[in-house]
Amino acid sequence: MDIVNRRARYLYHLTAELEAGIVLTGAEVKSVRQGRGSLEEAFARIRDGEVWLYNFLIPAYQHADIRGYDPTRARKLLLHKRETLRLFHTIEGKHLTLVPLACYTTGRFVKIRLGIGRGKKVYEKREERKRADLEREVAREFKQKLH
Repeated sequence: MDIVNRRARYLYHLTAELEAGIVLTGAEVKSVRQGRGSLEEAFARIRDGEVWLYNFLIPAYQHADIRGYDPTRARKLLLHKRETLRLFHTIEGKHLTLVPLACYTTGRFVKIRLGIGRGKKVYEKREERKRADLEREVAREFKQKLH
């Protein structure tokens, strides 16, 4: 089951996407496979030549030992060294952010889809909300005229 960050496209102008593996414990994998988790507050950073995911909330698996378990611990993302370097040079000094968009499984592996983007200003979000409301209203009126 997929875990999706629905607010990411609302909060950021996304320019590119990439896929990365994630290092998890067995109990965390079981919890993610049940669809439990939240990417709402999550973000990724490059630290010491490695990409890390922070604040990805994975609740404790109910049948696992939860002593000392931190549901929002930093988790390492798995990328090739070349991908990490390209990512570093893309983001460096350009006010860009690595935003986790979704977490899903491919076979037995858990993957994270990351977006590279710039945060939207408040007025941009407001304009987008107005445009979406207007489109919804037009669609509603069009549907009523058909019936």
